[in-house]
Amino acid sequence: MISPADIREWRDRDVVDPKGHRIGTLEAVYVDTTTDEPAMATVRTGLPTRRRLVFVPLDEAVAGPDYIRISYDRALVRKAPSIGVDDVLEADREAAVFHHYGMTYQPGANGERQLARR
Repeated sequence: MISPADIREWRDRDVVDPKGHRIGTLEAVYVDTTTDEPAMATVRTGLPTRRRLVFVPLDEAVAGPDYIRISYDRALVRKAPSIGVDDVLEADREAAVFHHYGMTYQPGANGERQLARR
């Protein structure tokens, strides 16, 4: 896993899938609110006039010299829940991001969100 300090240095770097296919550019990192460890990232994709941010898990992510390699295929990532480049992830859509990747969504005991942007 990439440490929180390291991942901040990779903002605006390419994000690639396991085969090295470029998915987009790392925009922001979201940490798990229970552990404060990097959990998800948003990746800027699309044409210059139709940009969007897709969510990708950072489990098993590896930092290369000028890229972040994630463990999910580009086709799966491109179908992931997304937001506009100036939008925020609504609390009621957070679970959909986890479910898209087959991950368990676990909000806090009092309904707190599982992700927080850093």
